[in-house]
Amino acid sequence: MTAATNEMLPMSEEQRGTETPAKTLRVLCVDDNTDAVDTLGAVLDLLGFHVAVAHDAASALDVCENFAPQAAILDITMPGMDGYELAGRLRARPGGREMLLIALTALGDYRSMERMADVGFDLYYAKPVSSDLLRTVLTDFAARGRESVP
Repeated sequence: MTAATNEMLPMSEEQRGTETPAKTLRVLCVDDNTDAVDTLGAVLDLLGFHVAVAHDAASALDVCENFAPQAAILDITMPGMDGYELAGRLRARPGGREMLLIALTALGDYRSMERMADVGFDLYYAKPVSSDLLRTVLTDFAARGRESVP
């Protein structure tokens, strides 16, 4: 996807075969909109990340038991346990402080953004987000760790 048009761009054989830190990064994607999160997961997989997808927060916590994500992209407004609570629980897990937490949300008001920061999100983006932006952020995080997070 490009930032301007959000179109899918094909990857060359060279891009797919290049060994990068991204190829080792485990990314958890969580959203109750199954089409959106399944698409996001597929795009990130095509970009070379190891991806797990969950359709609710409780399932995401179950996935963490075996997947041990290093980064998570979370929807905020989910039924039951919302993204705020899930972020707090992920931060409380072993290794949770080192994890990159990204909120993808339709919420853009000041209070929502303040609350996202308070519960431990590193970044928050309005939906829809460009795959180029996510690739850059995740690749930088994979290469440099927490010091690359703005």
